[in-house]
Amino acid sequence: MNAPSLSRQLQERVAPLWAAQLEHPFVRGIADGTLEPERFARWVRQDYLYLIDFARIFAWAVAKSDRLDSMSWYAAVLDLTLNTEMDLHRGYAERFGISPEELEAEEMWPTTRAYTDFLVRTSADGDMLDLLAALLPCSWGYLYIAREMESWGTSPDDRYADWVTMYASEEFAEAADWLRGEMDRLGAGVTEEKRARLAEIFRVSSQYELRFWEMCWTGESWS
Repeated sequence: MNAPSLSRQLQERVAPLWAAQLEHPFVRGIADGTLEPERFARWVRQDYLYLIDFARIFAWAVAKSDRLDSMSWYAAVLDLTLNTEMDLHRGYAERFGISPEELEAEEMWPTTRAYTDFLVRTSADGDMLDLLAALLPCSWGYLYIAREMESWGTSPDDRYADWVTMYASEEFAEAADWLRGEMDRLGAGVTEEKRARLAEIFRVSSQYELRFWEMCWTGESWS
């Protein structure tokens, strides 16, 4: 039997963290439509700010790619994030009564700041494998969560059902699979020391993903 790929090995090591996300009341509330809109509005606001730094990761990926095809793919995602996804997010926010002006004026909460600082620093200081290990718990993790939620049935709240549909889409799956393929390609034959570093980066990002749900569930402030 062939050994699991590097990306699968990293994911298997944090399986309890990913399972905990599925059991979080915020995620469960999206799935069954019981999540209070004001709680979800926290996610909408903070995720908008997260996306800005998420785009910076792809800018670093363009610079650090080892081949032209990869550079082109990351550049396309960067353009899509900045010029399409951000606009879609603004439109989605309006369904919860949040104006574009409010999104722009929003302040990053502590968990959002810590998570994005970790992502950007890892992308800037590390190599491409470090960057991918930091990125995948979000890109792959949202697909994993949405696909699981989809199997539970359709949320009775159309706004939440649309959220699940977006992250469970084939387009999102193709992007996550491509990123996993890049990690497995670049990580072939890495040393055990490097594998341990990647596992730690993957774990930290997975932990932040769980904390992000908790932040949006309970609320946060700097005081």
